[in-house]
Amino acid sequence: MMTGSRHVVIGAGLAGASVAWRLAQAGHEVTVLERDVPANAQGSSHGSARIFRHAYPSRLYTEMVVRAEAGWEELHESSGVQALTLTGAVDHGALRRPTALAEVLEACGVAHELLSGAEARRRWPMFAFETEVLWDPGAGVVDPEAAVQAMLDLAREAGAHVETGWEVGRVERTRTGHRLTSTDGRICEAGELIVCAGGWLPQLLSELPLPAGFLPASHAVEVRQEQAFHFPYRGGAGEAAAWPTFIHSSADITVYGLPGGRDAGHAGQKVAEFNGGRVIPSAAAQDGRVDEANRRRVTGFVAEFLPGVEPAPYAETTCLFTNTASEDFLIDRYERLTVVSPCSGHGAKFAPLIGELALAAVTGEGEVPREFRVV
Repeated sequence: MMTGSRHVVIGAGLAGASVAWRLAQAGHEVTVLERDVPANAQGSSHGSARIFRHAYPSRLYTEMVVRAEAGWEELHESSGVQALTLTGAVDHGALRRPTALAEVLEACGVAHELLSGAEARRRWPMFAFETEVLWDPGAGVVDPEAAVQAMLDLAREAGAHVETGWEVGRVERTRTGHRLTSTDGRICEAGELIVCAGGWLPQLLSELPLPAGFLPASHAVEVRQEQAFHFPYRGGAGEAAAWPTFIHSSADITVYGLPGGRDAGHAGQKVAEFNGGRVIPSAAAQDGRVDEANRRRVTGFVAEFLPGVEPAPYAETTCLFTNTASEDFLIDRYERLTVVSPCSGHGAKFAPLIGELALAAVTGEGEVPREFRVV
């Protein structure tokens, strides 16, 4: 069976759904090919809890968050789905450099407060702060599964077609674009191909008709199997609304946390070590096993810095990070083939904007930050 589309998107996670939405919204013909189902548990867009924050050491990303914020509002207005819930965020720890982050927020016009550790402890007694603390009241939690569904629904309403259970086995260049063959023999013709494969990207790279050296060392893709743990609130599930998201970084560990949402029954705080998981060849190599040493490190952090939860996880899971060496995103185009990998463990918050950037790359109308381009 053969199908075809002017624009074909591989992957229906946050990136692929956003690209499909923005392309269809702009009047382009779009087909999405998803190897499983949208936002499935084998990718990086499943679950209900990802951090939305403005605090970055780089103005580039803070300014992008401001742009993405408008996209989340647009998604809500267009779909009726509230995929972003504001909770505020606290950043602390010597290596997190709250003062430097505050300077970036000030330069970008983003509301914030810089508090002493004592002031912050009085405001949020569930934390044991040791350093000054940056408060970002406009931060919150993104529900990726809800966002993916909402963006795909809008894409379909604008004429996009979504194929599930369509695993790409081979990609060939043709005179008019690309021919994709599924692992079960189906064929799809694409004028423009946009690859949003997340942790499956390394496995696909050998099949993509890209020149040798397309991905230099600065944009080499590394996949990690990360772990996340849910710790119960001491006062019960009703305390979830009082908790901000957080990032702590010290010489010993970098940890992030947020209300865990429905992922573990709304009963606890989701806490994980940033890039604490092991490197794997691609998403195909994930085994879902939690590393005991990682569990001990995270539990030790919780016992020391989060008195508002019990320091024993009641639920745990694995997930995927797809990183570049610089932790910058990868959005670039070569001869009708665009690679979109806005991940490195911090891409979810930008989802509505990622589609806009990919649209700019595909059409040549608009700018993609040079940091995201290969050449």
